[in-house]
Amino acid sequence: MKQRRRKYNDDVEEDRLSDLPDCVILHILSFLDAMRCSNFMTSFNKFVSRILSLRNAKSSLRILHFERDGTVQHRLLQRMVKYAVSHNVQQLSINPISDIQHFPTCFFSCRTLTYLKLALIHPTNYMGTLFPISLDLPALATLSLESFIFPVGDDGCVDPFSAFSSLNSLIIRYCRVLGQQNLCISSATLDDLTIEKHNKYDKIELSTPSLCTFVFVCEGNIPALKLHGIERNLSSVKHVKIDVSILGSIVVDTSLALLNWLVELANIKSLTINHNALEVEFHSLCNLKSLRVKMRTPSSISNGTLYFLLQNSPSAK
Repeated sequence: MKQRRRKYNDDVEEDRLSDLPDCVILHILSFLDAMRCSNFMTSFNKFVSRILSLRNAKSSLRILHFERDGTVQHRLLQRMVKYAVSHNVQQLSINPISDIQHFPTCFFSCRTLTYLKLALIHPTNYMGTLFPISLDLPALATLSLESFIFPVGDDGCVDPFSAFSSLNSLIIRYCRVLGQQNLCISSATLDDLTIEKHNKYDKIELSTPSLCTFVFVCEGNIPALKLHGIERNLSSVKHVKIDVSILGSIVVDTSLALLNWLVELANIKSLTINHNALEVEFHSLCNLKSLRVKMRTPSSISNGTLYFLLQNSPSAK
């Protein structure tokens, strides 16, 4: 490979960067946050397009992180995704404001993608972006979604993750179901599940025999949300974190929902829970070995409540 070399006068300092091989220069540039610098450009779309045009087309693009506060044209996003997929992208993170409705078809069957984070905010439709049904990403291990609508599949069920054969970690934030309220999460490989700020599912059905860690974060009183393990396969869950920011006093539906969860998750070994969620009646958690309570102030929870929890969790430390 040719190296860039320039001739200098004796009184001019040598440009060592230009003497580096192309592959080394590209590696250095990969650490620069070029997208954020582009905010100073007069034409953001032209800037991004020029980066893609000038880049060495023979080099793989392992990581693409795209984030912008302003609106991005859907054509530009489609071009970026298509370029990344055609250059063997492994990690793809996209977080713009865009009215994109459909990704390029090549994205639906990317064989190299292992990490995918999508947070697409529509500039006028705040209900969310429709999640594609026909995604086939065999290497995908980590998936994070924000502001998506899950459609009903051909079988009449809302089960958007069953096709991901290597999925290990799943995060869904501000997502809802189209046409009905029940969400099914099926995965034989899923180990870590986080649901943040859910959008009023009546029931979450889990067919996840390998699930070990479950995190639920919610602002406001939650409805009587049922956490249901198909064929009671939630026995694999060992670590649970529940963070509920109650607005006002706790309501009966929230209390019953959390109580139902702990019945389903009776085999957990560690539990992290905030003080608002403790205003429920716990059944005995005989396998619980670790209990952490998040409190805003030391007096947020009474000693009697802690004593009750410890008495009903005889193995807890």
